[in-house]
Amino acid sequence: MALLNFRRSAQPGTATQNTAEVEALMQGYSIEVMPRTAEKVADFRAILPVGTRVYIAHIDGTPISDMVATAARLRAEGMEPMPHFPSRIIADRQELTDWISRYQGEADVKQALLLGGGVSTPKGDYDNSMQMLETGLFDGFTRLHVAGHPEGNRDIDPDGGQRVILDALRWKQGYAREAGVKMAIVTQFAFEAKPVIAWAQDLRDQGITLPVHLGVAGPAKLQTLIKFAIACGVGPSLRVLQKRAKDVSKLLLPFEPTELVGELAAHKAANPDFAVERLHFFPLGGIKANADWNIANGGAAAQPAQH
Repeated sequence: MALLNFRRSAQPGTATQNTAEVEALMQGYSIEVMPRTAEKVADFRAILPVGTRVYIAHIDGTPISDMVATAARLRAEGMEPMPHFPSRIIADRQELTDWISRYQGEADVKQALLLGGGVSTPKGDYDNSMQMLETGLFDGFTRLHVAGHPEGNRDIDPDGGQRVILDALRWKQGYAREAGVKMAIVTQFAFEAKPVIAWAQDLRDQGITLPVHLGVAGPAKLQTLIKFAIACGVGPSLRVLQKRAKDVSKLLLPFEPTELVGELAAHKAANPDFAVERLHFFPLGGIKANADWNIANGGAAAQPAQH
C-alpha cells in the first residue's frame, strides 16, 4: 500500500525536503515487516522511534509461531506490534481463536489489521474481515485497522469499482462505533497523489469518517517497485512506473517518496480535515533504507529510540 511520486535520491537517506509540514504528517508513522525481514534487523530501537506501530505481514504458509515470535520481539524492543489477520487463509474459528490467544498471551498484542488476504479463494470459513469481526473474538483489542483500496480491488469488486468496498467500509465504521474501538483504514499503495486525494475526499462525501493511514512505498529501485506493484494489484497509477521504465538508464537507480510525501503534507496543512491522519510505510527496498529516509525527513519525532 503506498502513495507517492518518486524522485531520484541524491544519497540514500538524505533529506531533500525537510519541512515542518512533512514532519507533521510523518509523526506517528507505521511500518511493515515480515518475520524473515525482521531477522535482518539487529535491534529495532536503532532504526525506529520508541512506540512505532509495526505491522507484521502474514504471508500464506508462514508458521504462526514465527509470527508470534516476531510480535514478542517487537514488544520487547519497545514497539507496538500489529499483526495481520488475513481472513482467507484462516481455517476456522478454532484457528482464529488460537492465533489471538497466542498473540495476546505471548506478545501482549492489543492491535490488529483485519483484511481479506492475498488469496482469491478462501481456505476455510472466512471470506472477509467482517466475518471475523462478527465472531466477537476481537473484543478487548484497543485498535483495529481495515484495508482501503484507492484504486479498487478486483477480489472485492470484480468490475474494479468502489461500491462493494464502500459498503464494507460503512459496515466496519458502524461496527467500530458500536464496539467503541479505535479503527482506521490503511491503504494499498498507488503512485499518483491527486487521485488518492480525490479518493480520500470521496470517502468523506460518502459519510465514511474513519481516519486514513496512507500506504507509502519506501525507497526502492524502480524495477523492484514495478514487481511489487504488479504483485499487489496496483491499478491505473502503475502507468507512472511504466513510463519511467522506458528509460533503461533509470531502472537500477533508487527512488524515494520525497515529492509525493511533500505534496500530501502541503495538502494536509492547507486542508486540516483531509482524511489522511498518518503514513504507513512499505519498505520494498529494505527496512534499513526506509528507516534512514524517515530519519532524514521526519524530524525529531522520527528519530530512533537509540541514536
